[in-house]
Amino acid sequence: MKKILFLCSGNTCRSPLAEGIARKILTDRVNFPVEISSAGTSAFEGMPASQHSVEVAARHGIDLDGHQSALLNRSRVRDADLIVTMGAKHRETVGVIDPEALSYTVLLTSFCGGDGDVPDPIGGGLAEYERIYDLIDRCVDALAEGLVEYGGWKSVD
Repeated sequence: MKKILFLCSGNTCRSPLAEGIARKILTDRVNFPVEISSAGTSAFEGMPASQHSVEVAARHGIDLDGHQSALLNRSRVRDADLIVTMGAKHRETVGVIDPEALSYTVLLTSFCGGDGDVPDPIGGGLAEYERIYDLIDRCVDALAEGLVEYGGWKSVD
């Protein structure tokens, strides 16, 4: 089983959205088992997804009601086969925890032709969350295509 970890700061907005989107997209598109999870570099354990994330996800048929935030740690880094970060600082944090993990850690926007961070919508309105959802959805879709195209897995280098 391949394990993908989505990573942001608090694990209540961006990475839960990415986790939910990936579960929805990858379930039907890859022909190998995938475990999808998320964490935050500065998360408080056990927090729910933000209300706006829950609402926007629900509009797209994704249920985030049961989400509980998780703090990134060495075990989660080493257990993942692919770590997908919402920002460059999140990738740097992975490198501090385990420099070898940088070989399988990549910025989400790199899958959809970008190189910048996924903006943090915290404090914004529903329209901002919807915009972030659309960006994450596009990039996760491209990630899924890459996994299918390369027969189940590919190097992020």
